[in-house]
Amino acid sequence: MDTDDRISNLEQRLQLQEDEMQVLRAALSDALRRLRVCEERGEALRGRQGMHVVRPPPRSVQNGPPPRRKSGLSTSPSSPKTGGTPSITKSLRRSFSPERLSYTKRELSDSRNRALVVGTVRRDGKTKQVVFYPEEGVVKLYLRGRAVPLYVPDSLVASYSLETKGELPPRELQLEWVYGYRGRDCRGNLYVLPSGELLYFTAAVCVLYDPVGCTQRHYRGHTDDIKSLAVHPDSVTIASGQVAGNSQDGKALPPHVRVWHSVSLCTLHVIGVGSFERAVTCLNFSKTDGGALLCACDESGDHVLSVWQWQREVKVTEVKCSTEPVLSAIFHPTEPNLVITCGKSQLYYWSLEGGAVPGATLSKRQGVFEKHEKPRFVLCVAFAENGDVVTGDSNGNLFVWGKGTHRIAQAITGAHDGSVFALCVCRDGTLLSGGGKDGRVILWDREYKKVQETRIPECFGPVRTISEGRGGDTLYVGTTKNCIMSGSLESGLTCLIQGHTDELWGLCSHPSRDLFLTCGQDKQVHLWSSREHQPVWTTTLEDGARVAGFHPSGSVVAIGTTTGRFLVLDSQSHVIVTSVSEASEQISVTRYSPDGQFLAVGSHDNFIYVYEVMEDGREYRRLGKCTGHSSFVTHLDWASDSSCFMTNSGDYEILYWDPSSCKQIVSAESVRNVEWEMASCTLSFHVLGIWPDGADGTDINTVTRSHDRKLVATGDDFGGVRLYNYPCIIPRVPSHKYGGHSSHVTRICFLHNDTALFSAGGKDSAVLQWAVV
Repeated sequence: MDTDDRISNLEQRLQLQEDEMQVLRAALSDALRRLRVCEERGEALRGRQGMHVVRPPPRSVQNGPPPRRKSGLSTSPSSPKTGGTPSITKSLRRSFSPERLSYTKRELSDSRNRALVVGTVRRDGKTKQVVFYPEEGVVKLYLRGRAVPLYVPDSLVASYSLETKGELPPRELQLEWVYGYRGRDCRGNLYVLPSGELLYFTAAVCVLYDPVGCTQRHYRGHTDDIKSLAVHPDSVTIASGQVAGNSQDGKALPPHVRVWHSVSLCTLHVIGVGSFERAVTCLNFSKTDGGALLCACDESGDHVLSVWQWQREVKVTEVKCSTEPVLSAIFHPTEPNLVITCGKSQLYYWSLEGGAVPGATLSKRQGVFEKHEKPRFVLCVAFAENGDVVTGDSNGNLFVWGKGTHRIAQAITGAHDGSVFALCVCRDGTLLSGGGKDGRVILWDREYKKVQETRIPECFGPVRTISEGRGGDTLYVGTTKNCIMSGSLESGLTCLIQGHTDELWGLCSHPSRDLFLTCGQDKQVHLWSSREHQPVWTTTLEDGARVAGFHPSGSVVAIGTTTGRFLVLDSQSHVIVTSVSEASEQISVTRYSPDGQFLAVGSHDNFIYVYEVMEDGREYRRLGKCTGHSSFVTHLDWASDSSCFMTNSGDYEILYWDPSSCKQIVSAESVRNVEWEMASCTLSFHVLGIWPDGADGTDINTVTRSHDRKLVATGDDFGGVRLYNYPCIIPRVPSHKYGGHSSHVTRICFLHNDTALFSAGGKDSAVLQWAVV
């Protein structure tokens, strides 16, 4: 962990240095351009005193979009070639030191209240990130010192003002459904409540799912990844623990525990803010005293075990549990003040001495394996009816530890092929065990004799946790591949909840049906029904997927992969129609033209590949390769009439292209009045207002417009989904903000009829479905 922290720190420092270099280059380039203009005109740079408008050089000097730099990190505008003897320019070129750049900035500051200082325009002590040039009809957005020109449509130039006040959109989002389950790295996170609802979590949402009514309720009090879950003996009060994180404004969000009510979904208590490190990974309520105590274990280097009077939010005691991972911490159901922990090379019995009051201490005894081989991991703990402790370990053994002792009373060796990941004691006293390697769920009688077993299909992954249904005839099994299975040992188990297992990047909605498609780096592709909330079909690719886009007819979908290949799948049979490998790096965007005659494929190799589409998306002929970007392509949007398309790149460059010739449209003014189909480029005049103050250009990952052209939605780096009015052309325009994701939101899209919005989280692997109301 120390090595990872050091590597992460070095990466952050390297990124900061790159950012500083980019800002310095951008500032120097802009200084050179302005000084050349001064020498050509023979007068000093001028500004208009006391107004928010900064007047640019005349159109004769600043003609058309600024040229691009052909190399280097910066793509700041270069100045046009001019005559004369640019003595100051030559002297500036001789050095690129911070001292000389500082001197250049001071010179600019002295030029009568017009100054550009590392990407912000200063006016009477105030800074602005957006500047409007009415003579040119251009708005400049400053990101990381780079001035990004955004051309205002002719119909808006006369009336446009940066001081106009925006309004909140009349519609809002309500979380309707959460797709996914976190089983890949969390344990003991699937419970059945007395209401019949399944309780589990994914991302920053606790889900209460009714499998009979096929409805969900959601607790959304958390701000980052949830890692642990516990149910109080009253079966109504819930405790959930989260990881440490950062808010959108950069403030640290410490790990903590939230205690909440499963009926009202109201937060009752927030426990341990400032007491835990990294994450709260284990939680459990006491049983013998009616659930007055709560034990928790964090993910610090010493894996600190603490006991709390949760109703008073008071810590009773804490102790360093182990330097090795702790996988479970659980109160004994019949012995007061006894906590058992298990993990790597450990099984500890902790006795709370001095009473359940502050100042008490925890003393430990270690489980003795005696003649039995000590396993590398003790993975799970359960309690028999008579108070015996039952453990499952990485050697596939079940050990029964006699009540009141820390010695093995009975051993069932080789119970599973591979690790025993889960144990569940049923209401009739029988025991269920779940295997990791063999994927089996086995039923044992009270004498620990095998009675029955079933096996989970390999595609759904090994067992992670097991819960018994209310009637005792239904089992629910969470798997390591983020699925929840339901069924019985007699009839077998079927998939109830399915999710992705790795970073989720691809998301798109069907153009005419209530369907949407997801794909990710786990190589899985799912076509979902937004009404049934179940996959219509699932297929597996050879490579990880990064992006997807439907043909306007809905008959096929183009999927870009991490290897630079894109595939076209039939949307009904999921058969691969065609496969093309031309890009040298991963595909970042695939988008069909509105008329369905072209497909543009943007890549991290800085190129856009354009194909002619025939036979409703079943035949493709390459037209050419668009070259001009000096960084990887990030976003692409077509004109509504399919006459051209626009692209953004990683260095905040906006370029325009003719699809027939694959040539760049050099004059941005010639396309300033074009109506864009989806507003899916984050750098565009029509979505100018989505950028907050101080944004560095990477804060917003995705943007899209509703089909009725009234709303704009964005997904950012902080797990947030925002909703704006369209067009969104005023800086700092108000918006509705929604949480639920615990990672960067990589894609968003509206359903074809705008009744729902879908958002995909990157590392949280979750898809959230929002109702537009």
